[in-house]
Amino acid sequence: MLTLVTGTTGQVGRRFVPRLLARRQPGEQIRVLVRDEARGERFAELGAQVAVGDLRDEETLGKALAGVDAVVNVAAAFRGVPDEEAWAVNRDAAVALGRAAQTAGVERFVQVSTNNVYGSGRGRPLVEEDESRPGGHMWGAYPASKAEAERALLAMEGLDVRIARLPFVYGEGDPHLENVMAWAPRWAPQQRLHMAHHADVAQALMRLLYAPGIAGRIYNVGDDAPVTTVELYQLNGVEVPAELYDNTDPDPWHNIVDTRRIRRELGFRPIYPSVYTAQEAGAL
Repeated sequence: MLTLVTGTTGQVGRRFVPRLLARRQPGEQIRVLVRDEARGERFAELGAQVAVGDLRDEETLGKALAGVDAVVNVAAAFRGVPDEEAWAVNRDAAVALGRAAQTAGVERFVQVSTNNVYGSGRGRPLVEEDESRPGGHMWGAYPASKAEAERALLAMEGLDVRIARLPFVYGEGDPHLENVMAWAPRWAPQQRLHMAHHADVAQALMRLLYAPGIAGRIYNVGDDAPVTTVELYQLNGVEVPAELYDNTDPDPWHNIVDTRRIRRELGFRPIYPSVYTAQEAGAL
């Protein structure tokens, strides 16, 4: 099997690809798509094929998908980019990749999405059947574009699409845990954040990639212990400001997901059940 992985130089991709390469079976090959050949060298050293080009270029897609059996689309434009960039990468490029994969006869397509697509809460943990409801303090172009990409990909006939909805991802030097402090002052002290370590994200994506018979299935990914805003301050070694306790929590279930499906159907169990487990293991 030849698998193409996009978004390989981002925080998730750069940690996922080495794990995928390390666990490949005899005869299995991995191809990575990078815009700059130099950034693909570390993957080539680990045994990956390197395709160079832009995900938004039709000619690039044709070459990158030649002979490919499966795709893992990790590429994403996250917060901090202009809205038009988020739409171009998260929706337009993902849909174009899906159509090109469909034409190329790709057998499996794993789309990496986000639990932010749920939008406003439901007063309980979110399940995969819940529709997207725009709203909530983290709604914007990123989740909106990811939600539309999901819908478009799932509607493609003949393409075996599997979707992983990721929570807040951290670990192994990823600055995400530190960067969250830019938003934390606006949250209520008891507001919770569902998380997953990079090791568990990689585990989840590989389970979606290799599992038979799950076409059209969506899976929530997350650890066992969402953390509060106060805990985020503590994890970052920052004193909790007194004014934080004046903030109210309008939605205590915002982005808290139910992970029973991926556990029951794919056997997923977090390597790091909580951020504290990762901290004690020196994996932050």
